[in-house]
Amino acid sequence: MAQTHFGYETVDESEKARRVRGVFDSVAQRYDLMNDLMSMGMHRVWKHYTVTVANVREGDRVLDIAGGTGDLARAFARKAGPRGTVVHTDINEAMLRTGRDRLMDEGLALPTITCDAEKLPFASGSFDLVSVAFGLRNMTHKDAALTEMCRVLRPGGRLLVLEFSKVAAPLAKPYDWYSFNVLPKIGKWVAKDEESYRYLAESIRMHPDQQALKALMQANGFGHVDVHNLTAGVVALHVGIKC
Repeated sequence: MAQTHFGYETVDESEKARRVRGVFDSVAQRYDLMNDLMSMGMHRVWKHYTVTVANVREGDRVLDIAGGTGDLARAFARKAGPRGTVVHTDINEAMLRTGRDRLMDEGLALPTITCDAEKLPFASGSFDLVSVAFGLRNMTHKDAALTEMCRVLRPGGRLLVLEFSKVAAPLAKPYDWYSFNVLPKIGKWVAKDEESYRYLAESIRMHPDQQALKALMQANGFGHVDVHNLTAGVVALHVGIKC
């Protein structure tokens, strides 16, 4: 059976999805609080930048993959307006329920669908924009997921991938120390789950860096890809245009 990585651990491909699901089942209720604590609030700045670059217009059709607690879907829905469509998806039901409930509390009733990014249940050319924030690194077959994201976009449509990436060299050592010493402890104290946050730190190191992800997107249907480094490369926003 083919193998892949789960953090630094090598596992069967069939096992990875189940274990990733377990991580997010565990942290769903404290996910937003943990994001604020471990990024010192910067995740909100990164997402705001992504929404600005997305430049969603009235009437646009948007697919938010791995949408979790709904931060991007909420912002996109307000831009797309009543004539637009924003579909909020995630493979993890616990995360999706948390996001759906938050959106409903704010008066936003968006289409909410549990689905696998590697097998999207949408017709080709259905969307003007596809987004995935902090979800691509958890996918077993990133090339298959990117091909699917490309398929459901109209020609000239855009994919926005917001993801942790390779930090600038001068910050590498302190960033590693924080990731492997502080972050799991915050997970233990706040989310009562140290191991899930250790996995998240490891998964960042196993994810393709800026140039490798750009090449992967270009190899899977995106003719032009721009890379926006944020916070010295802690995070990068990749913007791909479908050929």
